[in-house]
Amino acid sequence: MSGKVLFITGASSGIGAATAKAAAASGWKVGLMARSADKLEALAAEIGENALALPGDVTDLAAQQEAIARLVETFGGLDAAYANAGRGTNSAGVEAGDPEAWHDMIHVNVLAALHTAHAALPHLRARKGHMVFTGSAAGRAHIKGSVYGATKFFIHGLAGNLAEEMREWGGRCTLIAPGMVDTPFFDEAKPDKLHAEDVADAVVHALNADPRNTVREIFLMPTN
Repeated sequence: MSGKVLFITGASSGIGAATAKAAAASGWKVGLMARSADKLEALAAEIGENALALPGDVTDLAAQQEAIARLVETFGGLDAAYANAGRGTNSAGVEAGDPEAWHDMIHVNVLAALHTAHAALPHLRARKGHMVFTGSAAGRAHIKGSVYGATKFFIHGLAGNLAEEMREWGGRCTLIAPGMVDTPFFDEAKPDKLHAEDVADAVVHALNADPRNTVREIFLMPTN
């Protein structure tokens, strides 16, 4: 995988940061996008010359297009993109939920993922590349009143549909669906659950699979 190029959203912490480190250790060059410029610069400095910080708002399609264009200009192409950025809301159900919070969450969890795919696909097509999405165990089971879970159902459907679209030109698409992960997504630490590195390992496994092998989905859960 030496020299291949990966674009990651939500890269400043948690699963995104862990994936950037794991992919770089596996030989990938990585483009890191999130809103926190300071965190991205620190992560890029930690990884070294094979990382590029690309601060920006993932809900802005033009910002993602510009970030990918800069990454391609710097490293010469794009082989994979990982739509990982996401957020949640307090689980108040639908009747008692906050529509403004839904609006913000849907823009990150749904529209930003679509933006990543839309911006990346022309570059991926040129290299028969790979698209990866962060889904969730919440997108595999019905959870009472969970609007967050509904956004992940969308991602699961999108990944499957896009896999069929990409296979027409030799591309691959993978859904990574973890259960609870100990990341800043939660207000309290959950050290007995999955760690970000566990999810990163799954992403790198799918990316590094032989080109004849499309890993369509990886579903991982805490052992407990």
